Formats: sequence, structure tokens, C-alpha cells
Amino acid sequence: MSHPKIGNLAPVFSLLDQNGDKVNLKEFRGKHNVLVYFYPKAMTPGCTVQACSLRDEKAELKKLDTVVLAISPDPVARLKKFAERDALNFTLLSDEDHAIAEKYGVWDLKKFMGREFMGIVRTSFLINKEGRLVHIMDKVKTKTHHEDVLALLRDGI
Repeated sequence: MSHPKIGNLAPVFSLLDQNGDKVNLKEFRGKHNVLVYFYPKAMTPGCTVQACSLRDEKAELKKLDTVVLAISPDPVARLKKFAERDALNFTLLSDEDHAIAEKYGVWDLKKFMGREFMGIVRTSFLINKEGRLVHIMDKVKTKTHHEDVLALLRDGI
């Protein structure tokens, strides 16, 4: 699978958030930068580290006029538990049929402990206020993801 091209408008989507409300990427156009990040599964160790680090940088992200949309194939109910358990202060989106993950080129063959399966390849996309894709992070490290994102934003995506 291939990612959308940098410089193009980011593929739009409309998904349910952790509260069952519909969120559309177009809502942010002309208003905010958007970090769209795909993660494999809510409430797993790596995904929790990544999410909590972004949670803790809420004020800095706000200063940089950036909202966070986190997408996984988890059902809404699991996302709600994740958000509540870890006091997450950003939007978690459910992509159960992985249609949006496929659109963004992050649904792919993975290998873990000798098994092969299809799943989310942890990837982040920075989208500017005009709705254009300006950066793709495809070698995401859960422990430093927040720092990497902030550095890119400070450099003026």
C-alpha cells in the first residue's frame, strides 16, 4: 500500500469518536493543523505510552494550533474505555472496517512472534490548515512520538 502524496489534500473521512459522535476531517480545514495518527489497538502498552504522551502535551499542541485525531480499528466502546482509563483529552476515532487505514496506506501485512496478519502500521500524518498533507511519519517510536511531532510543528509544517 502507498501513502497519499505530500502536498495533496489529505483524504477526507468521517468516523465515530469515543462518544459515538461523527467527526469529519473537513471540519478542521481553515481552522487548525491536524495530527492524524493511526495506532494498532487501544489499551495496549505501546499505544498507551503514545497516547498519554500526546495527552500531556495538550497545551503545547494548542499553542501550535494543532488538534489530534487518533484512529484505530477498535469499536467505539473500547475507545471510550481507553479515553476514560487514561484521561485522554483528544479525539479517538473508530475505523472498524479499516477503510480509512486503507485510504491512508497503513493497513498492511504485519509479522509478530512468527505470525503474519493484516493490521495497522503505526503511522502519523501532519495536515496543515488548508487540509494539505505536509508530513508523514512512518517510523513512529511510541516513546518519542510527541517530541517528534512537536519538533515538526515548531519548524513550521
